[in-house]
Parts: sequence; structure tokens; C-alpha cells
Amino acid sequence: MPLKIYNTLTRKKEAFKPRAGKKVNFFVCGPTVYDYAHIGHAKTYVQFDVIVKYLRHSGYDVFYLQNITDIDDKIIQRAKERKEEPIGLARNFEKEYYKDMKDLGVDSVNKFSRATGHIKEIIKQIQILMDKGFAYVIENDGIYFNLSKFPEYGKLSGRKSAEAEDAVTRIDESIKKVNKGDFCLWKKSKKDEPSWEDPWFNGGRPGWHIEDTAITEKEFGPQYDMHGGARDLIFPHHEAEIAQMESSSGKEPFVKYWLHTGFLNVKGQKMAKSLGNFITIKDALKRYDPKVLRLFYISAHYRSPIDFSENALEQAKNSLERLNDFMRKARESKEKDNEALIKKTKEKFLKHMDDDFDTPKALAAMFDFVKEVNKKGGSKKSYELMLEFDKIFNVLDMKEEKFPKDIMSLVNEREKARKGKDYKKADSIREALKKNGYLLEDTKEGVRVKKS
Repeated sequence: MPLKIYNTLTRKKEAFKPRAGKKVNFFVCGPTVYDYAHIGHAKTYVQFDVIVKYLRHSGYDVFYLQNITDIDDKIIQRAKERKEEPIGLARNFEKEYYKDMKDLGVDSVNKFSRATGHIKEIIKQIQILMDKGFAYVIENDGIYFNLSKFPEYGKLSGRKSAEAEDAVTRIDESIKKVNKGDFCLWKKSKKDEPSWEDPWFNGGRPGWHIEDTAITEKEFGPQYDMHGGARDLIFPHHEAEIAQMESSSGKEPFVKYWLHTGFLNVKGQKMAKSLGNFITIKDALKRYDPKVLRLFYISAHYRSPIDFSENALEQAKNSLERLNDFMRKARESKEKDNEALIKKTKEKFLKHMDDDFDTPKALAAMFDFVKEVNKKGGSKKSYELMLEFDKIFNVLDMKEEKFPKDIMSLVNEREKARKGKDYKKADSIREALKKNGYLLEDTKEGVRVKKS
């Protein structure tokens, strides 16, 4: 079946037909670098990493672009609190973000583009909006987009006013705005704020929404294939992007397919600093293996919310151990592969991924396969099939397990006792190893050791 994607714009699943055959331009909103990235960011970026890897696996030539918001109210405020320069603070947290992504195995992004690297493009786009009558100046304040000039505003979200869970920016607030929802394109800088030369004030800085359309227009042109982000960005951020780009270019749709990830909750509540349930990626990685976190995120559909809990992470850890254990066995096995089962499993996996990237069902197909091979046997081809799936999911740990010398010495001693038919001694060594946290499994290929 052809790949189908749920499009937020049309509110239905659609057959995927990029604008230029197999070439796909894909943009995802990156972080505002005023703090360490958190586990909610990790959910979004891991899930889009899997989506991009699957598109490439399916033969699409994907150019994956992310922006870095490196100037913003939050950055300026945090820099003041820490007595640092805003741009210096942003650079430091940008580096930390890249490190977090590397640790999580998110390596599918082709290019990261900073807002401050596109000031020329931002000013040019704002000038076009002003020349066409879509934007206006508030003296000593900023330049705002006039929503009354774009009646289609709200077509992505189905609404025109903000709600509690929307991501917003204080820069849009001004008592002198023409319409309540008008948003800021360019803000006059205060004396102690970063500033760039502009045609309207004695220096200013960009609004939040305009950076994305300036960046994507430079890289992709006025229209492209896919735009992703967390669902709290649908309104007003992505609505504003549509208004800006379609007004300045006169072309629609700005983006053909819009994809949005569900929230990450902690104990049923959306994670937020104000609720005290904020967990950074760095802190999470101190407690959990990055592969466990990846498996946890893809165990939910990208559009669904997921609850972060000890229990859920423990389940992911156990599931991953089952997969890794299977891979070690299959790698060493000499048993015959079930080719019909391999073919059927691959078809099921692809069918589920072609249905709006249904990772939970694709994972279920993998676990069903593991269960069947464990019962009926399998080796090289079974192992290779799982490796193929893992090029997309990147959850398996294929490193050879290394055990302490004293443990391996006991294992060898037990093997000698077994071969000498001293089963009492062999059993007592097995028990001693078990108490120390090591399990032994006797196979046709010899004894296997694993941590309990």
C-alpha cells in the first residue's frame, strides 16, 4: 500500500505525494536555546528522526532542516539572570542541544539554521509584507502582521484565539495593535538587548514566527513538502508561518503536509517548569540508556501523548533486553531461518509504517517475530531482518557484552565441571553466579552469559 500521512491541515490521512517525485524538503521547528533541552523535546525529535529514517529507507531523498531560535525574550531574560551576553548563552545551550541529540542517536538532520544567521532574509520578507499591505509599524515598538488582511488565518488549527497549552511569546504583546491576534514580525530593541540594523528603527530584533519562514524560503523556496513540530506549536506559531509566507509569496499551500507530535506528560500532566515536573534530557540519560529512551518514545504513535513514568521506562528496558538477547542468540545460531516468516514480518512492518508511521504496530510485528523465531529457530537472515528494521528505529545494542575476568573464570570452571559430569559442582557455580547477578544459558553453540 502507498505511504499515507495524517495531515493536520486537512485533518485526514493522505497518500504521500511530494512536490518533486522522490525529493522531499522537510522542516521541523528546533529549540529555543535558553536552557537544557528536556524529555518532551526528546520525544518530538526522536519521533521525527524515525520518520525521516523511514522515508529514506522507502527511497525518498529527504533534506531535513531544523532552525535554532538563538534570539528571543526567554534568552534575553535568562542572560540577564545569569549576567551573561544573550548570544553567548544561546551558543552554549545550542552546543548542549547538539550533544543531547547525538547521545539520543538523532542523526538524520541535514542542516541546522540559526535565526541570527538570517537577519537579511527576515528583513527582506518583512519589507515585502509591508509593501503588500499585510504589515504595519507601531512607533517605538515594532512591526506587526495585520490579521484582518489574511482571512484564512486559523485554517490549520480550526481556531483564531489562543488556548492554555499553546506556545506563545511575550514579544507579540502590545496595547497599540490593530487586532488582538496581530503578531510581531520585528521588535525595536531596548538599549540592553541584542540589536541588528534595520530600515525602520535604530536597530531591532526578529519576532519568533518570521525566522522560520525566512529560513525555509531561503533553503526550499516559498513552498515545500513537510513541516513538523510539537502540537503546542500549531497555534499561533504555525498559523503565523502560513499567514506570513502565503501573504508574501501569493502562493498556497505554503506546506503540503503538516505533522504534529503529541505531548509528553508526567503523571498525567503536561511537563512544564511551572509544575515542577521538568526533566532535562541530560538528567534522564543519567538514569536510562539512550536506546531505552528511544524505544519508550516509539512505543507510542508520534501523534499520541505519552506518560513518562518509572514503570513505563522499566517496561521499555525489559523489552529492549528481549530484543538484544534475541539478536545475540540469532547471531550465534546455526539453525535454519523461516523464510516465509521473514517475508511476512517484513510486509507487516512496512504496512504499519506506511500507515502514518505507526511505530507501535511495527514494534509489535518485531516482537511477534522474536517470539516465533525463539520457538521455531532462526539465525543469519532473522538477524539481518532485525538489523534492517533497526536502521530506522536505532534501538538495538549490538556491542559484545564484556564480563569481568573473575566471572568468566567461574563460567569456564563450570564448563569443565559439566564436561567432567560433576553436575553438583556445575550447579553450585551456576547458583553463585546467579547471586552475583549473572545468568547462564546452555545452547547448542555453547554457554551464554547475561546479566540478570
